[in-house]
This record gives sequence, C-alpha cells and structure tokens, in this order.
Amino acid sequence: MMRGPTSWIVALALVAAATGLYLEHRRMNPPPPAGVTVADVGDLPPEATFVSVEGKPHQLSDWRGKRLLINFWATWCAPCQREMPLLSDNAARYRDRNVAILGVAEDTANAVRTYLANRPVNYPVVLADNDAPGGSLSFGNMRRVLPYSVLIGEDGRILRRKLGSFSQAELDEWLAPAR
Repeated sequence: MMRGPTSWIVALALVAAATGLYLEHRRMNPPPPAGVTVADVGDLPPEATFVSVEGKPHQLSDWRGKRLLINFWATWCAPCQREMPLLSDNAARYRDRNVAILGVAEDTANAVRTYLANRPVNYPVVLADNDAPGGSLSFGNMRRVLPYSVLIGEDGRILRRKLGSFSQAELDEWLAPAR
C-alpha cells in the first residue's frame, strides 16, 4: 500500500487524466445549443427552407423520393473548394439513377454568386444559416466544421453523415442505389 506524497500524486494524476478524457469527449461531441433540434441518422431531417442565390425559396421536400446528398460548404473553405469539382462530376454521373446532390452554402449570397460565376457546378446550390433549421447544425454538424455532408434516402430519412471531404470511392459507396 502506498503512503505519503506518492499516493497523493497518483490520485491527482488519475483525477487529471479522467478530467482530460471528459473534456476531450465534450469537445469532440458537444451538446446541441439550447432550443436547437438536431436530427440523427435514422431520423427525418428538419423541415428546411433554403434560398437560392437569386432569392428563390426551395423546400427540402422538393427532392423527396430521391437519394439526396446534401453537401454543406462555404466559399472560404479550401477543402470545400477542392471537393466541388468531384461533386459536380458525380451529380451528372448519378442524375439518371434517381440521385441528386444539393450544395448548401453557409455563406453570403454575394460571395456564393461570385464563386459560382467563376467555378460553376452541375448541381443546385442554395443558402442556409448554420443555426437555422436546414443549416448543418440541424443535420448533426455539432462541431460546425465544413465540408459536412448528409445522405437522405428515398424514404426521406437520414442514412449517413460525414465530416470532411469525399473521395471518389466514398461517393460511389454513398450514391449507389439502396440494395
């Protein structure tokens, strides 16, 4: 049995380690802000209204019945910029397979309009506020990092979520028709 200062040092080290693990867990899995409903895998997504860069409203339900990949991005996000040509190519590739890709910019309309004028994509792009229903937070992006993607099945339920960019192999796996 340990006695004296050694036992106190061991006890303090254990308390410090436990506290560190708890804080790291909270950092990686923060709770949702008060009053915000966050959809999880298997849930129906939030009732969301998006706005095109021209100001036209779009409902998430406009894509009901399709396998829908929602990709949250911003013009200032370098990984988002690198990923967009891949998403654009796959939007055209999977269009005839009842699959759609939707870009949701958490950015200003002017910045998105300017960006898309120089780098157009083959899928619709709409705007959303991160904290509003339809923003990435309401789809489970608790860390609020971009790019963030959500796959919604033909039945309207969330199938998968991903933080970070896609590879072609991942997109093929995500966008393939359900078996």
